[in-house]
Amino acid sequence: MADATGFLKHGRELPTRRPVPVRIHDWNEVYNDFPESKLRTQASRCMDCGIPFCNNGCPLGNLIPDWNDLTYRGLWQDAIERLHATNNFPEFTGRLCPAPCESACVLGINQDPVTIKQVEVSIIERAYDEGWVKPVLAEVQTGKRVAVVGSGPAGLAAAQQLTRAGHAVTVFERADRIGGLLRYGIPEFKMEKKFLDRRLEQMRAEGTEFVVNANVGVDPEYSVDKLRDGFDAIVLAGGATAWRDLPIPGREFKGVYQAMEYLPWANKAQEGDLGVDEVPIHAGGKRVVIIGGGDTGADCLGTAHRQGAVSVHQFEIMPRPPESRAESTPWPLWPLMFRTSSAHEEGGERVFSVNTECFLGDSETGELRGLRYHEVEMIDGRFQKVEGTDAELECELVFLAMGFVGPQRDGLLSELGVELTERGNVQRGREWDTNVDGVFVAGDMGRGQSLIVWAIAEGRSCAAAVDSYLMGDTLLPAPLVP
Repeated sequence: MADATGFLKHGRELPTRRPVPVRIHDWNEVYNDFPESKLRTQASRCMDCGIPFCNNGCPLGNLIPDWNDLTYRGLWQDAIERLHATNNFPEFTGRLCPAPCESACVLGINQDPVTIKQVEVSIIERAYDEGWVKPVLAEVQTGKRVAVVGSGPAGLAAAQQLTRAGHAVTVFERADRIGGLLRYGIPEFKMEKKFLDRRLEQMRAEGTEFVVNANVGVDPEYSVDKLRDGFDAIVLAGGATAWRDLPIPGREFKGVYQAMEYLPWANKAQEGDLGVDEVPIHAGGKRVVIIGGGDTGADCLGTAHRQGAVSVHQFEIMPRPPESRAESTPWPLWPLMFRTSSAHEEGGERVFSVNTECFLGDSETGELRGLRYHEVEMIDGRFQKVEGTDAELECELVFLAMGFVGPQRDGLLSELGVELTERGNVQRGREWDTNVDGVFVAGDMGRGQSLIVWAIAEGRSCAAAVDSYLMGDTLLPAPLVP
């Protein structure tokens, strides 16, 4: 390392967030710019640790000490080359990944870890500013055709790798725009869609084709038979889109929605499809309850704030995590600990160890008016009601943000006849292959609900397997084995 003692001289520092009263009135990203001098200081904290556990902590195997050192020395072009060597989309992970690499940082054993995620996103933004991100064209064309179904991070990573290997790749997306959850699940204040659009332009210039409004396996125009006849290989990358429901009394009342029935509308408004106050599900002037304490729940929280919700409560059945790393998750594991997102900083009340018993509403109008809940405690591995804690909370909107249970089975998967695991995900072998010849799977559709960094890593690895299937061998990197 250029400054092997940097971690002794400098503490961890991150960009400041824009003031809450300012940012909740727009949909722009929440962070202020981070000066280059401060960034290089942060990069200098990467110590000469001998065994960089951060590399293992990252599913992509990012060469983190390398580009930290290059950033510290101001060698930006070398830094982006090292970063792109393992990660197709550092502008996505640098904004959206929870950074398991930082949890595995050796410095994090007894100090604050290196700001790896901030260095990563700064490298890619500098590269775009300098014009270093250009189309990478295949040297030869193989004549092989590959269909990628799903345009989230796994599908995009697989498509870019296979296009660069010389195959003719077509990405099919059932929504009206490319991007999957990156487009319609992630709010604008977490990642402005201009960063997605500019990467898609690079992919188009490289030769990847995109088809939207294509519900493969359902629409006759995009039947499974047509895909099988028209392509030499198929990559399933449709994600885990079957959401977990809450089938309790009153679920039918108008005002109870899934998070993914709510979030896409706000993103569509930012795309200009309709006015920000014209979305069908709007929290303005309403009392909101979000059931689910994870990232999706926080996305609903930040969206509700910007729409002018009167109040927001976020329910979580698990107990409140500890302030620091729990003993059950020692270094270098991802730590169980209390976290505060930018959305939580903006307001709302977080309520832990509670279970929703039923929704309350007007039987004549069908409108939601509240819910009944109670506290719970864990006994012998099961949640048990704490007697005497029953309470009611008035609300007009409830968003269910309790995660996903696997891929949608009807349509594509049933038509293809792929085998599923006991958990309902697509079964795959060590070569990312399904039981159907020429059909492969990557991302949440095979793994189950997971992180963006895992999706990109799986897309890259699956691409290498497909390339080997088509050509007998491959030079594409494969960071993961299923």
